[in-house]
Amino acid sequence: MSTKISTVYACSNCGAQFPKWSGRCLECGGWGTLQMQTVDLKQADKMAAASPAVVVDLEKLDQTALAQRQATNIRELDRVLGGGLVPGSLVLLGGEPGVGKSTLVAQIAAAIGKTQMVIYASGEESAGQIKVRLDRLKIKTERIKFLNETNAEKIIATIDQLKPALVIIDSIQTISTSLLAGEAGGLSQIRGVTVSFLETAKQTNAAIILIGHITKDGALAGPKTLEHIVDTVLYLEAEASHDYKILRATKNRFGSVNEIGIFEMTDSGFKEIANPSLIFIEQRQNITGSVISSVTQGTRAFLTEVQALVTKTVFGYPQRKASGFDLNRLQVLIAVLTKRANLNLTNQDVILNVVGGLKISDPGLDLAVSLAIASSVLNQVIPNNTIVLGEVGLGGEIRPVARLEQKLKEAERLGFAKAIIPASEVMSKKLKLIKIKNVQEMVGQIIGK
Repeated sequence: MSTKISTVYACSNCGAQFPKWSGRCLECGGWGTLQMQTVDLKQADKMAAASPAVVVDLEKLDQTALAQRQATNIRELDRVLGGGLVPGSLVLLGGEPGVGKSTLVAQIAAAIGKTQMVIYASGEESAGQIKVRLDRLKIKTERIKFLNETNAEKIIATIDQLKPALVIIDSIQTISTSLLAGEAGGLSQIRGVTVSFLETAKQTNAAIILIGHITKDGALAGPKTLEHIVDTVLYLEAEASHDYKILRATKNRFGSVNEIGIFEMTDSGFKEIANPSLIFIEQRQNITGSVISSVTQGTRAFLTEVQALVTKTVFGYPQRKASGFDLNRLQVLIAVLTKRANLNLTNQDVILNVVGGLKISDPGLDLAVSLAIASSVLNQVIPNNTIVLGEVGLGGEIRPVARLEQKLKEAERLGFAKAIIPASEVMSKKLKLIKIKNVQEMVGQIIGK
């Protein structure tokens, strides 16, 4: 007769179970976290009696309350969120230390706190520190309540009592629940606390923003399931070379993930950049290797500058370096120019930069990158009033790009005179369109003139 008692080893960090003990958990990688547990298989085999679940008739569901969003009146933020905060949503905001996460959520609290109650719970800062930041940003605090608490049950009880419209948790790594073993910041604690806040958001209809730490690799700290649990994942990014911050969504159940918001950090907090096209091209100089192109982020097209520097290789293999552009794609374009346009780049170092710290994967930037490289190696200047759009194929052919007309209209609005585009039926009243079929034409007609 088989026994009904079994021994397993469970990880205290992630909860994974194993039949044998080992020094390291194979799921989360923690050392010395496996602990022996005894399981009664006889009890586990019993099926618990349960009452039928409540069935919801979707045809009779009133969607008016669900469709209402809380606009923050920060247009760049509302654009990324899809129109504003959705009541009952759980938003995860990540970013490097010092990038401005706390400043951004303080401005969100100020916007919502004008008419509704906001709870700001922090396990990292005291009430005095939060007050100093809000005063510096000139934020009124009549409807903003502060909790210096790290226990999830107490925070949830306060939410149930006060019924706020917005709750800010700074940060999720400092919050713990007494229902699970382990220290705050552990994988099981982060997962359990996030699930608790998700249930609270759905039950109370309060929007909850969780601030999350990131690892040295740039990913959110904690289990990957953390991003699956929440409704929206936002990243606040910045480059050390300038004060512009980029907010992008990597997950959004209530909107697009293709939108980005651009801000400038000032003494009074984040300032919206309503016209990013001017920001990324305003400092452009008329030099070789510099080309203006256009990219689309969500519903908005804006211009950006591509810079290429081609120099003779001093020794060894030629170097290829790219900032803001895919290095593998750069290697492909260099090979196409060498083979199809007869540009000898085999003994040349090629360095590419997308101005402004943007990270772009739009294939419509191919022709601009190719033209910038050709301009640098042949020492020919592309005029400042010219925009370049097109995708380059392996045969050297120039292919159409998405939303070409929208990008041309943005160039018209900013006063450009010429546009180098793929051969197509697109017309423009204000731009002189130079239509080319392949990279050989690009070198012969554009650079060779």
